[in-house]
Amino acid sequence: MTAFAGMFALVLSLVLPFAVKPLLVKLGVMDVPNERSSHEKPVLRGLGLSVLIAIVVVEAVAVVDVFATYGGSFPWQMLLVIALGTLASGLLGLGEDLRGVSVPVRSALLLVIAASTTVALIWIVRGSFGTGPYFGWIVSPGMPESMPWVSLIPAWVLVPLAVYGVLFISSYINVANFMDGLNGISGLHGVIAGLAFAAAGYFWMGGGWLTIAGLVLAAGFAGFLPWNLTKPGAFLGDVGSYLLGGAVAVTSFAAFVAGVPVLAAIGPTIIYFGDVGTTLVKRVRAGHKWDEPHKEHAYQRLQQLGMSHLAASSINAAFTLAASLLGLASIFVAPIWWLVLLVLGLALVVLYQLTPRLLAKKFAA
Repeated sequence: MTAFAGMFALVLSLVLPFAVKPLLVKLGVMDVPNERSSHEKPVLRGLGLSVLIAIVVVEAVAVVDVFATYGGSFPWQMLLVIALGTLASGLLGLGEDLRGVSVPVRSALLLVIAASTTVALIWIVRGSFGTGPYFGWIVSPGMPESMPWVSLIPAWVLVPLAVYGVLFISSYINVANFMDGLNGISGLHGVIAGLAFAAAGYFWMGGGWLTIAGLVLAAGFAGFLPWNLTKPGAFLGDVGSYLLGGAVAVTSFAAFVAGVPVLAAIGPTIIYFGDVGTTLVKRVRAGHKWDEPHKEHAYQRLQQLGMSHLAASSINAAFTLAASLLGLASIFVAPIWWLVLLVLGLALVVLYQLTPRLLAKKFAA
């Protein structure tokens, strides 16, 4: 089922734009350049709708298959919540593309999506393992279901955990939207994050629901890349960037509460978080409004040096890949080494932020 799910999602994502593009053209869903844009001409946007359909359809098929195989237990429920969280995030973005959504309404809906998925995931894991959930924070490498290697988290910890989940998921949806400013950047991010989750599922759980969710995510965005990178091009739109943020964040949190070591669960997200976080802090310290359109993200500064969209996006992707690999390394080493991996991950964030300045001399020469 795992390999089939990945191939099915890839094929759907590649062919669905043939049906979706005419609809978007008819609706006049175009991206007009503004102060934040890195392109100069209006470009069709909203093609993330095809990615959304591909991912959700395949995950729905996987839910049915896993339910038929395992019955009413843990695996299919996790996939179901990931699929619903992904769908809800994408639909919110679609509403933004088609009609626009006011900031208060959008913020409220983001919190609803984040809260509902967070509570559902914690409830599922807690119910499936008795009094869990069980975490990979302080355990040796091994299956999270194996009692000798797990630690039982007391019930009172569920409250701050839920708060973390709501903030993590809602903020990452916004982060992915902020970072969707170059051809290739979101597609590459979806591919790398999906493969990282698939690998975490394979090495920590021996495959199963997390590997399926990861491969479907990666395949869905891999199918979008040719449409994005070849002329005349097309953008994900808010439907695609919200979809990306929601899928990555919900899958990451699901992996975390299911016992995947925390560094492996969050590895694909730290470069995006680092770029947006440091940029917003710099803008606030400089007296600018944080929500005004701008071109101050590290990936934008790379493109402004004269790099092509794909080159700047590839640098971002390379750092995300490195951070993901560091996270996956935590599966294979004792927890005492996780602090070293964390420091290396933070060093990657700093180096990424410095990359535009380091490369500026080369481009100026």
